[in-house]
Amino acid sequence: MHIKKIVSRHRRDFIANYECEHCGFEVERPGYDDLNFHQNIIPIMECPYCKKRAGEDYRALEPRYPEDMQV
Repeated sequence: MHIKKIVSRHRRDFIANYECEHCGFEVERPGYDDLNFHQNIIPIMECPYCKKRAGEDYRALEPRYPEDMQV
């Protein structure tokens, strides 16, 4: 899964539309804007439709704010 569009945001919490790279299925889920979430959590999200995860070529997005900044 990867983030297709961020729908709403409050501080580091957000709700986004995620899209499966394999089948194109879209789902809306919450998220957290930090390096751990982008690099470790999103790549292991399983598509509810085809049950696949991101491939080795997944490129994580950078957080909007630096890690040491309190928002």
